[in-house]
Amino acid sequence: MNRPSEKANVTQPSGERLALLYRVSQTFNSSLDLDEVLNRVIDEVIAATRAERGFVMLRDESGRLTFRAARGMDQRTIDAPAFQISRTVIERVARESRPLLTHNAQNDEWLRERTSVIALGLRSVLCVPLMLKGESIGVVYVDNRLQTGLFTSGDLELLTAIASSASVAIDNARLYQVAVEKGRLEHELQVAREVQVSLLPRETPRVPGWEFAAHWQPAREVSGDFYDFIESGPDRLGIVIADVSDKGMPAALFMALTRSILRASAAAAESPAQCITQANRLICADATNGMFVTLCYAQLNSAAGELTYVNAGHNPPLRYRAQDDQLIELERTGAILGFDEALPFEQRTFPVAAGDFIFLYTDGVTEALDAQQREFGKERLRQLLWAQRRASAEVIVAALEQAIGSFTGSTAPFDDITFAIAKCL
Repeated sequence: MNRPSEKANVTQPSGERLALLYRVSQTFNSSLDLDEVLNRVIDEVIAATRAERGFVMLRDESGRLTFRAARGMDQRTIDAPAFQISRTVIERVARESRPLLTHNAQNDEWLRERTSVIALGLRSVLCVPLMLKGESIGVVYVDNRLQTGLFTSGDLELLTAIASSASVAIDNARLYQVAVEKGRLEHELQVAREVQVSLLPRETPRVPGWEFAAHWQPAREVSGDFYDFIESGPDRLGIVIADVSDKGMPAALFMALTRSILRASAAAAESPAQCITQANRLICADATNGMFVTLCYAQLNSAAGELTYVNAGHNPPLRYRAQDDQLIELERTGAILGFDEALPFEQRTFPVAAGDFIFLYTDGVTEALDAQQREFGKERLRQLLWAQRRASAEVIVAALEQAIGSFTGSTAPFDDITFAIAKCL
């Protein structure tokens, strides 16, 4: 990097100084890589002031000053910068947001007794704050251990001007870094969503005398809710709906884990209760950070004309019984999964006949909010199912989807919404 032909001072022509500042500004803004920008900042500062060493410290998210660049006049990185400078000078400039110049730190009354000043043999020291919109975002520090009186008031003025330009370049690089990270995260979330969608059933099962329909709507890019249809033997079909306790990516990962465990358990189990008991043991072994899942597993035996279910701490499904025109809640038969591997799970069995259906859902349905923060609620759900009780499974699902959409309007969803229905023709 070329050094200025003359040391900047108060006698330097204003045109030459402006040219220097313009060149420095161009150098700062020629990159959006934050580390590269910081190294260029300190290299230009060392060149402009003829300092021996230079350091840039920036405030982190907690407000503490951390080293982001440490260079010598040979443009090489200085190792262990925390032991190379006077922390007293840094902290004072950062605290007061005012530049500081000392011609000989060994003689300055407020510095000469500092251990770091004596041990490092510091003499000429110059430090200015990096200011952005009236706030200090860090400091630029340069020194020389060999010469006293190296820096002048002109150097202080020049470095303050350079720091002003550097602050903008640093902020731009930071914003770009945030934008890149946000774009990367959004891409990863989109990929995760696509993976989640691929885990959901691509089509509803085809079972003679039955029809099925489902709806899945994540509140965010990814979801902790899922539904599934699992063939578990001749004339046997499992219907699953589940809700993981957390949200976002952790919930999505736990959802994928739960789905895989449940499918493996269903393949080896002789009954729904045995399936959920085994799944709970495996989920407990992998559950971390207090995560758990509520789940309802209903197994249809189409040959026998009956349905057996296990409700592990989940919202009670609704069963419509056409024979006496009743809409009934199916009670829970066990606790949540992932809490205690020794907990027992019971199952219930009931007959199904033409016109009957079972409706499974997550709490995102009843807890959907409108603009006045009112919940959709169980009563609205029951009324809709009652009004549509003789419609097809697809019509019931479409009607509920439309009803929730009309109720919430433009209100952003707070929770995932998932529901499924199995209806006997």
